[in-house]
Amino acid sequence: MVPGRVSSGACWTSVAGLSALTACGGGSAPARVQISVDATADGAPLERVWAFHGYDEINDTTTPEGAALLGAIAAAHTAPVHVRNHFLLNTGDGTPAMKWGSTNVYTEDGAGNAVYDWTLTDGILDGITAAGASPFVEIGFMPEALSAHPAPYRNSTTRALDGGCFYPPADAAKWSDLIRAWATHAAGRYPDVAASWLWELWNEPDSGYWHGTFDDYAKLYDQTEAALHAAIPDAPLGGPAVIDPAGSFLAQFLAHCATGTNAVIGATGTRLDLVTFHAKGGVAVVGDHVQMDLGHQLQLHRDGFDAVAAFPAFEQTPIYITEADPDGCAACPASDIAGAAYRNSTAYGAYEIAMMKETLALAAREGVTLRGVLTWAFTFPGTPYFAGYRALATNGINLPVMGAFELLGRLAGTRVPLDSSGARGLDEILAQGVRGEPDVDGIATRDGDAVQVLVWSYHDDVVAAAATPVRLAIELPASFGAGARVSHLRVDETHGDAYAVWVGQGMPASPSAAEIAALEQAMHPAPLGPDTTVAVGADGSIGVDFDLPRFGVSLLTIVPAGKEGLR
Repeated sequence: MVPGRVSSGACWTSVAGLSALTACGGGSAPARVQISVDATADGAPLERVWAFHGYDEINDTTTPEGAALLGAIAAAHTAPVHVRNHFLLNTGDGTPAMKWGSTNVYTEDGAGNAVYDWTLTDGILDGITAAGASPFVEIGFMPEALSAHPAPYRNSTTRALDGGCFYPPADAAKWSDLIRAWATHAAGRYPDVAASWLWELWNEPDSGYWHGTFDDYAKLYDQTEAALHAAIPDAPLGGPAVIDPAGSFLAQFLAHCATGTNAVIGATGTRLDLVTFHAKGGVAVVGDHVQMDLGHQLQLHRDGFDAVAAFPAFEQTPIYITEADPDGCAACPASDIAGAAYRNSTAYGAYEIAMMKETLALAAREGVTLRGVLTWAFTFPGTPYFAGYRALATNGINLPVMGAFELLGRLAGTRVPLDSSGARGLDEILAQGVRGEPDVDGIATRDGDAVQVLVWSYHDDVVAAAATPVRLAIELPASFGAGARVSHLRVDETHGDAYAVWVGQGMPASPSAAEIAALEQAMHPAPLGPDTTVAVGADGSIGVDFDLPRFGVSLLTIVPAGKEGLR
């Protein structure tokens, strides 16, 4: 047996000696799940809230590994992709570092006059836009020459939040001038700024990322809003990106924008185009396995939705959850963080997809306008293979979660009704997570002549479990005629899972060229079998049977026979 790998029949598990995932086996055979899809229904446009990604290490954007992953992310989605980063205004030479970044946009000469340098910022934003994505501009943090507490400027340790970059400006007018100058420069360089970029002030000001008071933040928002909109009147701007959506900070901010006194013009209220907050579900080690907490994630989303809905002025203002993840520190490897072992496994992707679906359901129930749910994970160049950082790729090899996004990202068109006997449902997951039977659920769409059905199996406990048999019945439009062509892509422990292949290779620290080729071949969703043509029944429906492993994700695409080239 490979060191660090635990065997259970035909199954595997590995990550720092902890049972991270087992692919099969264990327990009695689950009952068959019946899933029905009505692709003849009118449906409603699919809100693709998942096309949002972000990461701390902004200077990794322009590394070869970062640029390649950005391109892969943009290509994975049918919806426009937005990318958010920290440290866009920080002082420094742009050297990549863990949980740090810099662009040196602002310094001062000997007389205290502003000196702007857009070189590094342009390179980063060029990298994002060249990949086919749009910036979700996080305006922060404070340049050294503007900080009210500039020294020491950089954090004392990788995980500390004690640097001078997290303080309010010493000179409000110079801050406003910087924002106005930068926005003017961006609008001149990028022709679609007003139409496609999104803007947000700061990151988690209810935490160590902000060494000021709430009033300091509210004043900074007013100043930023006036400066940004003087340069780009139609730029959508919001905040406050709080870490605790149930805390007082978000409610205070909304009250300030609705009825407070604007610090710039003295009038009542401040323009607010979008509302942002963050949510981290939380993971733990229970016995010998990782336990995730989808229920807590959704509770935090509900807290944020309720806070926004409490203000009639903003009840329909677009909401973006600009960090929504199973746990906190992305830059902390599995060897340092208890519970982080899930990150290399297919459990991560299944969590993301189930979370997206239930968050859409929750927003509809709460009556708010959800526009984006952002995944805070990228890549960490120069770190060991599969070290257990919260990432989408490692050393150019996509993790299974990236494969899950490749499947989710293909969905487009009109969302049509899907009913699953294996779905746990929003109320149950909010109340108790997914701790009993697995959540076997799906999303179905119709896009022109194509019907797509995404199906997954999720559970909070990352332990051994038998695959679930699934019977999928799809009522098709009359335009399909007598036959339908079915393709089936899968991510599970034997499809689209480079980590499982790496474990099988003996977990080499420096894979050979042949081993890397095998990892690259295994890192994308794979066909469960060859495409098949099936007869459409007299009732206009087809049936598809398959087994779905725990944490497996399937995407079935159905087109009229003879039109296989549609997808």
